[in-house]
Amino acid sequence: MGKENSNNMFIALEIFAVIFALLYLFLAMKQNIACWYAAFISTLIYIIIYWDVSLYMESLLNFYYLLMAIYGWINWNKKSQIDKNYVISWSYQNHIVVILLILILTVISGFSLQKTDAVYPYLDSFTTWASVITTFMVAQKILSNWIFWIIINSVAIFLNFDRELYLTVILLMTYQVMSVYGYYQWRKSYYEYKSQN
Repeated sequence: MGKENSNNMFIALEIFAVIFALLYLFLAMKQNIACWYAAFISTLIYIIIYWDVSLYMESLLNFYYLLMAIYGWINWNKKSQIDKNYVISWSYQNHIVVILLILILTVISGFSLQKTDAVYPYLDSFTTWASVITTFMVAQKILSNWIFWIIINSVAIFLNFDRELYLTVILLMTYQVMSVYGYYQWRKSYYEYKSQN
């Protein structure tokens, strides 16, 4: 009976995490600053969930998301005073540097995690480091963040499916669709902002 209650509580936690994560992405697509409140709640729950299923880098990543929810709220609050449509684009050089940084960090932490009971240490490391940088891109309102998320979430779908986190798999598949929509929404804002400045 205790194990069944524990499983039910785990499922309930995952449901709440998914609901707030969807709310976060929906509000982020709309460039609504309230997205960061939803992000804070969702990531707090996911810290516990990922630690419980031995995806340690994902758990640490969600702790980072927690901090970025605070940073994102502060940064968006400042930028909304300039222009709600404030969205910027990075140069190819910035993208190359970021991709190389993600790959180097993935290899280093993946190698380190091989000595633990971590599952898929290199894939777990990739989704973690790529997400760290991409979350910063969201907080800075960088247009290409949506493309990065599509790649990250493709790998994360596999990881979560393997750990039997099926609700999170559905969440990530929904994220894929929403990321495409988010990209086009932000792209429109980017060109509006660019034409005014």
